[in-house]
Amino acid sequence: MRTAGARSARGPLALVLLAGLLVGLTAQDANAQRMRRAYDSGQEVVPAYEGWEQNEDGSFNLVFGTLNRNWEEELHVPIGPDNAIEPGGPDHGQPTWFLPRRNRFLFRIRVPADFGDKELVWTLTSPNGETKRAYGTLLPDYYMDNNVRMANNGAGVSGELFKNVGPTLEVHGESTRKVKVGQPITLTAVAHDEDGLPTPRAMRPVDPARPTSLTPIAARGLRLSWFVYRGGVPVTFDPVQAKVWEDTRANSNSPWGAGWETPEPPPDNKWVVQATFSEPGTYVLRCIAHDGGLGTYQDVTFVVTE
Repeated sequence: MRTAGARSARGPLALVLLAGLLVGLTAQDANAQRMRRAYDSGQEVVPAYEGWEQNEDGSFNLVFGTLNRNWEEELHVPIGPDNAIEPGGPDHGQPTWFLPRRNRFLFRIRVPADFGDKELVWTLTSPNGETKRAYGTLLPDYYMDNNVRMANNGAGVSGELFKNVGPTLEVHGESTRKVKVGQPITLTAVAHDEDGLPTPRAMRPVDPARPTSLTPIAARGLRLSWFVYRGGVPVTFDPVQAKVWEDTRANSNSPWGAGWETPEPPPDNKWVVQATFSEPGTYVLRCIAHDGGLGTYQDVTFVVTE
């Protein structure tokens, strides 16, 4: 009663002051939480089950992603006991190279129409010894479509998004190639956003008073990047590629970073990149074309020798 009486006596000014205080506290609390969660290295990667899609033939796709709890360290976990999907594995096409933070909708596993109440279990044991699991099922709550993907990719929700179709992508050359350590290899890809949706939009600048969004927000517009999907060490790209993981920091060369604006496509929408490998092994590089709502990817395998 006393609180209500005081608020009635002071009128709108008290409400404005209270709202301002709450906004400030919300921003401070969000920053404090981010600081408590922020680690550059030493943390584990967590497999994430994103949901399931239904195919026209009645089969389903179980869709997975990852959360690497580090902000800087990229982790390598080879296929085997520490990186296995069962039953039927351990290899179901999952990554072995884990970029920092959240990476959504990384791969799909096709299961038959009669999959029913069975499940696929992805087990990951990180270099720090932590073991985490994700369980792929057909539970109704996990149903997903393009609208779910776009909302979680940072495009937001608007009427035009219901019409959006993902970009087209063509990577030139063979799907498996041989290259030597230290020898740059040219990668050429052509991508188009035929429908021009969603409407291009840059990321807004940093606003310390704005509470953190519960869902990611990203720049819109056609972009293309290469990254390591499977491999044992980092690969050098020239030019440096825009990040494909949710780096929300300003000046981070990330579509999720404050102030980032999607650059204009190159002439003829042909992206040319050079990749250089520092150690021998078998690598999978992924090329992804993204319009800010939906992405299209293509993988290329490289056998790297001395």
